[in-house]
Amino acid sequence: MWWSVRCCADEFGFATAPLVVEGCIMMRKCHLNTCPVGVATQDPELRKKFAGDPEHVVRYFFFVAEEVREIMARLGIRKFEDLIGRSDLLDKKTAIEHWKARGLDFGKIFHQPDVPADVPRLAVDRQDHLLGKALDHKLIEQAKPAIENGERVSFISQIRNVNRSVGAMLSGEVAKKYGHEGLPEDTIHIQFTGTAGQSFGAFLAHGITLDLVGEGNDYVGKGNAGGRIIVRRPNNFRGFGPEHIIVGNTVLFGATSGEAYFNGVAGERFCVRNSGVAAVVEGLGDHGCEYMTGGTVVVLGETGRNFAAGMSGGVAYIYDPDGTFSVRCNTAMVDLEPVLTTAEQTGKLEKAIWHSVVRGGEQETDEAILKRLIENHFRHTGSQRAKALLESWPQARVAFVKVMPKEYRRALKEMAAKTSGLVNKI
Repeated sequence: MWWSVRCCADEFGFATAPLVVEGCIMMRKCHLNTCPVGVATQDPELRKKFAGDPEHVVRYFFFVAEEVREIMARLGIRKFEDLIGRSDLLDKKTAIEHWKARGLDFGKIFHQPDVPADVPRLAVDRQDHLLGKALDHKLIEQAKPAIENGERVSFISQIRNVNRSVGAMLSGEVAKKYGHEGLPEDTIHIQFTGTAGQSFGAFLAHGITLDLVGEGNDYVGKGNAGGRIIVRRPNNFRGFGPEHIIVGNTVLFGATSGEAYFNGVAGERFCVRNSGVAAVVEGLGDHGCEYMTGGTVVVLGETGRNFAAGMSGGVAYIYDPDGTFSVRCNTAMVDLEPVLTTAEQTGKLEKAIWHSVVRGGEQETDEAILKRLIENHFRHTGSQRAKALLESWPQARVAFVKVMPKEYRRALKEMAAKTSGLVNKI
């Protein structure tokens, strides 16, 4: 806490301290839904154990403020703003004498420039984010018939990498009128041409389809809330999908629902913290499906290392014709299984624990889910890899590996047992 106060910053991050005040005991089990004090869990029985109260946090920050006043009094500082930029007040001796800092020169970090007194040392001007020039204003205007009357609209727009978070403001307008349910599927269909900036399709509402002919930067589909995102290469592109980088890192971070189809390879941390989106991609980098809690991911090419680290929910299907995927997968929380045919899965009473992928919560077998998503991928992107797999489906199916989280399987079994009375059969 002292470091936060004395580092002369404009902002502070209190990290886990307010969580501890609310009752967190630092079990580090947040991703398992087993928090024993009911903080990081959706389990109603565990939630009953939560004893936190807003007043606890308020009281904690009152204590922080009191301690700040005491420190400022000892330093002879009357106003908080007078602390900003005062690197001369930092206690440097401990850091410099530490064995890890031996030989390092911090002079430039702590240097105070010699400037006149009227030159500000803190933030005094508001940053202009140029939201007035955002591409979404144009999109909202063109999509007015859909937003106001629910009419279907379709149009084409150019896009550049300076256009960031495209679709977010449009989704906000849809959400204002239609709530989380959004519009009927594909009510607003926008085809973009070019290179999208960061966070293309962020928080996309249901009923909006963004079809990008080109490529996207990092965070495509961040927080996707029901929309459909398509990224495909131009018709005159001669590259091969599983070898062509088409979107950046951390794609579909924290997505909650919707669909995404990428006719190419994604970067690292694909679908991190995905909790509901269905996505098809033709390859990806390291740490794919990290901390994923729901949804369905299909990879039609190679993955990087450490796939499924911390994955506690959802299902992934990986095309693995050479049988090497297991060495790149983190199996601490998942099992690797074959993709059964519909007949095989039904015959083994697996129907009780079928994975649900569609928006309405209907259940399908693994084969049905996988084939349908690959068919959608081919229809939306024209993927040659998808076409080849579908043309030789009996042989292609057996080359897929199903990544199934152990905790997710257990939860599905418990839910099935409660609703169908199959306790003794599972």
